[in-house]
Amino acid sequence: MDLLQTPLHEIALETGARMVPFAGWEMPVQFTGVVEEHSSVRKKAGVFDISHMGVFRLEGKNPKDALQALVPTDLHRIGPGEACYSVLLNENGGIIDDLIIYDLGTSSETSSSLLIVINASRTETDIKWLRTYLDPSEISILDAKKNKIFLAVQGPQAQQILESIIGISLERMPRFSHCYINLKNFNQSNTAFIARTGYTGEEGFEILLQSDLGHSLWQELLAKGVTPCGLGARDTLRIEAGMHLYGNDMDQTTTPFEAGLGWLVHLEKAMPFIGQEALAKQAEFGIKQRLIGLELTERAIARSGYKVLHQGKVIGKITSGTWSPTLGKAIAMAYVPTSLSKIGQLLEVEIRNKRHIAKVVKKTFYLRSSA
Repeated sequence: MDLLQTPLHEIALETGARMVPFAGWEMPVQFTGVVEEHSSVRKKAGVFDISHMGVFRLEGKNPKDALQALVPTDLHRIGPGEACYSVLLNENGGIIDDLIIYDLGTSSETSSSLLIVINASRTETDIKWLRTYLDPSEISILDAKKNKIFLAVQGPQAQQILESIIGISLERMPRFSHCYINLKNFNQSNTAFIARTGYTGEEGFEILLQSDLGHSLWQELLAKGVTPCGLGARDTLRIEAGMHLYGNDMDQTTTPFEAGLGWLVHLEKAMPFIGQEALAKQAEFGIKQRLIGLELTERAIARSGYKVLHQGKVIGKITSGTWSPTLGKAIAMAYVPTSLSKIGQLLEVEIRNKRHIAKVVKKTFYLRSSA
């Protein structure tokens, strides 16, 4: 099957991108190098093409109430202009996908909207799941991306640089807020959706805009010294920040409690949701496994799938692992029995038939100084 390409594909190649297949798309894995791109986001600013992500809109009468039955998070804790992170669950409490839900507010007396961003690899699965449970006569599921460009501008200087380009102050936008802005500094007047969200552990923004404006913004950002970044740096950044990757650190066999996402579960909310009974049992009786952070004492890198051992016995496997450019050490995440998940616990990781000592640490390996 032919790989899909984002509207920025050609300009990315011209910028020096090395492409790889990812979730059915041909995407840049790096431009100048993973470490350089990673460091630019930590120290200044980087821009990612995230146009492969699924972006759709739920529109109709009370879409929030309709979606509420499919997620464990109380959606009524957010209002127009706000957003939250949550997960779709199956009947066993397993995670179908993680997603960000943006409350767009009311568009008329009888209609309101939610914008939802999902993983590229789960788009078809998620849409099918939503169509199974949402009444089509009440809620429409609309493609909000179409041929638009979706950019993530991340780093301590992201706000300053973006403001200098678009001519609009973003100071009053708190994290997980969003709005529509008019791009005054471009040749044509148009609006773009902008949210103060990201997947790097740094301050930053995600912007959905028309293709021609997306090309212009990409070029303007690079002209301001923003580094183009690929999937490689996106992965090392999110691992340092302890952020999950669907298919690695969570899937339909793992629950939010096991994945360290218990804060997303609001069992006390009035409206029942799919998977509630299974999660209520885990809340009462505990969990058998937990996703942990690991810090290796040597330079060897623990990759996804590597065995985790305790006293010579295999007890789990690595879900994500990398060499941390920021911390200068090897870090990883893994599922292990709850009894062996306490901070400071010593375990072993098998790498090329050799066992390396690893210590259980907090999953948020890196925390920006302003946090």
